[in-house]
Amino acid sequence: MLKAKELSLVALFAALTAVGGFVSIPFYPVPLTLQVFFVLLSGAILGKKLGAISQIIYLGMGAIGAPVFHNFTGGIGILLGPTGGFLFGFIVGAYVSGIFYEKFNNDKIRFCGLLSSLIPIYLIGVIWLSFVTGMPIQKAVLIGGIPFIPGDIVKSLIVLLVEKKTRSYIQLNL
Repeated sequence: MLKAKELSLVALFAALTAVGGFVSIPFYPVPLTLQVFFVLLSGAILGKKLGAISQIIYLGMGAIGAPVFHNFTGGIGILLGPTGGFLFGFIVGAYVSGIFYEKFNNDKIRFCGLLSSLIPIYLIGVIWLSFVTGMPIQKAVLIGGIPFIPGDIVKSLIVLLVEKKTRSYIQLNL
């Protein structure tokens, strides 16, 4: 059973991931958003278990129709569509981020962990994109993977830089 503070933080990061989807730059077939930033930050702040749970809640809200996905969309169709794999990858990405933040207190290792957290997001997302659209895996990598890597590396660096301040703020105020 989650404590009230843990439940509040899990809900907060599910909501922040949704807000990250509202900051969307159209890019076909996968839009550019701030969601990955909040996915990685959820694992870094909440740890592997609660970070992953926050993403499960986020996906659950979207699955039942709440407009929490990019461009204020919702519904199971988004999860089953071309971008669904990236969304499911958020769960594993938050979990991996949490592992590195729970086990290591070294910024270089944590940054490598944040970059490692991107692997399941891209892997699940690109395979899903290829399967759902019928495009060859190489094309899915070129369209749904490579263009996003530089931005996600920057987001990972920002997570590394803001995590400690964010964690101390949360501890003082909740």
